[in-house]
Amino acid sequence: MIPGFRPAFAGVVLAAGLAHGPVRADEQVPICYNYGCLVEAEARFSEAQLAEVAARLLRADSAVAERAIVAQVLGQLYRWAGEQLPISADRPGDYLDFGEHGTMDCIDHATSTTRLLQMLEARGLLRFHAVDPIRRRVRWLVAQHFSAVLRERGHIGGAVWALP
Repeated sequence: MIPGFRPAFAGVVLAAGLAHGPVRADEQVPICYNYGCLVEAEARFSEAQLAEVAARLLRADSAVAERAIVAQVLGQLYRWAGEQLPISADRPGDYLDFGEHGTMDCIDHATSTTRLLQMLEARGLLRFHAVDPIRRRVRWLVAQHFSAVLRERGHIGGAVWALP
């Protein structure tokens, strides 16, 4: 027996520590870029960064509020990823940055955004929405677009929100 060690006290301390949920490490999320997910690299988000976005998301008191906050949070996650990866070279549209290393098309955005949303969902931060598979829309025969999708929980028919 270790002098001064009290098993009952150690159990209380362990239980108190676990009451706040499991201890988590930084998250790494693969981010696609260079069109068509040609290149993938890990973006790392620290627990401090994730605590910041968690505090924002947990303020949502409705699905509408959560969607607005999710849009802001995704922007912040992309900014942090852009500090680590060349995706900060990306510009609006698919042709304004053609040929630059780190640019993203709708396939890159849909894939990366879905992965970021899945990370938030796995952490229990999406209370009013679930992440659906990527959607592909086809207009005419050659124009297609891919987007990440959130589905509102508990809504009859599951209202779907495609994220550009």
